[in-house]
Amino acid sequence: MTLYSALRGVLATALRVFFREIAVVGDEQVPADGPLILAGNHPNSLIDPALLVAVTPRQVRFAAKDVLFRSALLRPVLAGLGAVPIARKADHAGANDNSDAFATLTNVLAGGGAMGIFPEGLSHDDAHLHELKTGAARIALQTALASGVRPMLVPVGLNYMRAKRFRSRVLVQFGAPVAIDDALLEQARTDLFGAGRALTANLDAGLRSLTINAADWPTLRVLDAVRRLYQPRGISFEARVELARRFTTVYATIADKPEVAALFARVQAWLERLEAAGLRDRDLGRDWRPLELVGRSVGHLALLGLWLPLALAGGVLHAPIGLAISFAGPLVSPRKDVVATTKLLMGLLAMPAVAAAFVGAAWHWYGTGAAIAAAILMPISGLATLRVLERWLALQRLLTTSLRIFSLRRELRELRTERDELERQVVELVGRYKPADMVALFPRDAVPQ
Repeated sequence: MTLYSALRGVLATALRVFFREIAVVGDEQVPADGPLILAGNHPNSLIDPALLVAVTPRQVRFAAKDVLFRSALLRPVLAGLGAVPIARKADHAGANDNSDAFATLTNVLAGGGAMGIFPEGLSHDDAHLHELKTGAARIALQTALASGVRPMLVPVGLNYMRAKRFRSRVLVQFGAPVAIDDALLEQARTDLFGAGRALTANLDAGLRSLTINAADWPTLRVLDAVRRLYQPRGISFEARVELARRFTTVYATIADKPEVAALFARVQAWLERLEAAGLRDRDLGRDWRPLELVGRSVGHLALLGLWLPLALAGGVLHAPIGLAISFAGPLVSPRKDVVATTKLLMGLLAMPAVAAAFVGAAWHWYGTGAAIAAAILMPISGLATLRVLERWLALQRLLTTSLRIFSLRRELRELRTERDELERQVVELVGRYKPADMVALFPRDAVPQ
C-alpha cells in the first residue's frame, strides 16, 4: 500500500465519522485516466481537499498554499498526498513566484495524472461563489501548449448542510467536463491570459450550476424555508440541494417583483415566529398524537438500551473528548470557515492518542490478551458512544418539542394555517416564474399560470 493510499484511507474513515452522510453524484464524469483537473468551490478549508481525496478513486495532487507547509502537523500529510506549495500574493506581500509550482503541476498533467485546485483561491464563509482566479485554466492551457495533451477540467460542487457541525451532511457533485477546444488553444498561443479568462468563465458557469449561491446568509435562510415549503416529503438529499440551487438562481432574477418581495417578507416573519416559539418547520407537519409520541420515545429508549452496554466500556473516554472538541473547536479557530477543519484535526489527534493509551494501559496491567481485546473494543465502543449520543439528543428534541407543542396549541394552529397559505403562494409563484427551459423536478412544478 502506498503512503497516498494509506492517508486516503485514514481521511475517508475520519470523514465518514465526522459526517452523517457523504453523498457523491456524477462521479461517472471523472475520466478513469488521462490528464484531469478537479476544480471545486472552497467553503470549508482543508475539509474540501480531504473530501475530494476520499471520494475520488484516482490519485489527486493538490495545489496548497505554502504557509500550510510550515505546520509540523500538516507538512508530512501534505507531502504524503503529493501537495504542491503555491505562494499567494496575500501571504507574500505580492512578491510571489509560482513558476516552479506551475511547472510541477504541468508535468503531472502531461504525464496523464490528476490534480485538484480551488479557483476561488481562499476558503471563505460566504453564501456564494467568489470570483475565480485564472490559475487552473492557465495550467491547463500551458500543459496543452507544451505537451500537446489537453487536460479535462471537471467542476466539483461541495454543498454542506451545516459546514461547521459534527454529524452533518455533504453533497459532492461532479459536473460536466470543461474541454479546451481548438479555438481556445489557438488563442492561447498568442494571448495566454485572454484564453485563460475565457476558459475560467466556462469553469465558473459549470461551478455555479453545482453550487447554491445567495447574496448573503439571511437571504439564503429565507430561500431555504421557501424550498422546504415547496418540496414534497421524503426527497433525497441530492434533490434538496438541486432545489435550493434553483431557488437561489431564479430568485436573483425576480427579487424585484412586488409579489416575490411580499412573499419573501412574509416567509421571513413566519420564520421569526417559529424561532420565537422554539419550533422548526418540520414540527408543524406532524399530528403529534400522544400515542405516537410515546411510541417514538420508546423506540429511542430501546436503541439507547441496545447501544449503551457497548458504549459504557469506552464512553467514559470518548464522550468527554468529543464534547471538548465540540466546544473548543469554534473557540480556537481563527476563522469561521476553518471550524470544521479544526474539529477534524483535533479528533484525529486526540482519539488515536486516547485509544493508544487505553491499549497500552491494558497491556501494562493485564498482558497481551487484554491489550488485543482493548484494541478491538475501542473502535466498537466509539461507534456505540456516537449512537448513544445521537439517540439521546433525538429523544431530548422529541420531548422538548412535544412539550412546546402541547403548551402552544393556539400558536401552533396559527403557524400551521400560515404555513399552508405560504405553501400555496410558493407553488403559485413557481408556476408563474419557473423558466420555460427548466426541467421540472417534481409534478407540482407544472402549476398553471
